Amino acid sequence: MIPAIKDDPFQLRILIIDDDQEVRSSLQTVLETLGYATQTAASGEDGLHAIGHSAFDLVLCDLRLPGLSGLEVLKQKSSPVPLILMTAYGSQDIATQAAHAGAFDYISKPINPDDLVFVLKKFEEFERLKRENDALKASLSEKYSFKNIVAQSAGFKEIFETIKRLSPFNTTVMITGESGTGKELLARAIHESSPRRGKPFIAINCGAIPENLMESELFGHKKGAFTDASRDKKGLFEEANGGTLFLDEVGELPLHLQVKLLRALQEQTIRRVGDEQSITIDVRLVSATLRNLENDAQEGRFREDLLYRLNVVSIHLPPLRERVEDIALLVEHFLQKHSKRLGVPLKKAGPDVMKILLEYEWKGNARELENCMERALVLSQGDEISLEALPEAVIRRHAKRAHSTTSTPTDSNDNLSIKQRTASLEIDLIQRALQKTGGNRTHAAKILEISHRALLYKLKEYGLSGGDAEPKDG
Repeated sequence: MIPAIKDDPFQLRILIIDDDQEVRSSLQTVLETLGYATQTAASGEDGLHAIGHSAFDLVLCDLRLPGLSGLEVLKQKSSPVPLILMTAYGSQDIATQAAHAGAFDYISKPINPDDLVFVLKKFEEFERLKRENDALKASLSEKYSFKNIVAQSAGFKEIFETIKRLSPFNTTVMITGESGTGKELLARAIHESSPRRGKPFIAINCGAIPENLMESELFGHKKGAFTDASRDKKGLFEEANGGTLFLDEVGELPLHLQVKLLRALQEQTIRRVGDEQSITIDVRLVSATLRNLENDAQEGRFREDLLYRLNVVSIHLPPLRERVEDIALLVEHFLQKHSKRLGVPLKKAGPDVMKILLEYEWKGNARELENCMERALVLSQGDEISLEALPEAVIRRHAKRAHSTTSTPTDSNDNLSIKQRTASLEIDLIQRALQKTGGNRTHAAKILEISHRALLYKLKEYGLSGGDAEPKDG
């Protein structure tokens, strides 16, 4: 009697490879009685052909076949489909060979239906866990990332919502923030969230192109327009037609090009250098800057009318030191990214290293953190990132903080506990900041150079009261 594998069988599509017709028929009967779809092949060569031309969930393959053996089929199959070896010569050596070659499992012949059901149940459980794990990863990715931007801080969640609201429209966007905060990454996210995502995304750093070449780069030129113009050339506006043009460091544009950029935005037309004909364009413009363009406009270095045109929607990217809650997430993301890229084993940041990373100010923001993780991944031995593999600046800053903490007069000189002295110093600084700001937690957090959420966490951790219940606008 054939045991039922379950009431609602997982509909595996199974390929049976065996040179014995009787074995193939017997297995096919058992598997189809259990509710699975089957296909058979009488040789390793036929099995490889079937794997290459049909989709299977599992392969049952005899170890000893005329021509290609079961192990050779396992090694040569073009699909990652799992394979279970069947053998009448079961031994620990066979099991080891099968495992090393990448087999999911092996089963001894003659095959007992109970043994077959056991192996299939094990495979189904493996597949179930794999699907759940993939779903969990997808869920976490969706929760903590948006178009390749990894963040969980409240500030970035608001930015993600802003992008979603902007997505149906062609509104110009100005992105501000320090170097390394991810302005181009955000611009790409805006593009990928819009109806233009199937069209080009073209990025240019306005501060990296010589002034005498910038006009030609943006608007193109006609053959003979100047000495080196040996042919007609499309500009970036034409290259981005139908898509998005990202102007990084737009504040570096010279005034005469600011006039032409304004005209292009107002009229949706451009004119190549040396050309008398205008070209109609359909481009969404996203720009970014480190500069305070309002000050530049007041001082005559940037056209005020262009600023208004570029700054219809403004998005400010907070520096990493103001969103400490994103650091651990970014550390894991960068380690996974560069482990895969460099082909080195994945390592994790232990509690001691993570504490140092959380305390560092990251003046270079996410870019500096990424470089730090790539370096640490390469230089560390073992399964964890070592302290010695961190950049000297990070280690030096940590040592300085530790020294200043142990030197604080708020504790007895006999107390050598770094943990206790750190807590004492933080309590003192938080209380002084709240007193200075009249209890305004938002302003206190800025003075302390931590995020508002981090301040609330520390108030709760240390059992401190004081400050407004809700952040004040003033």
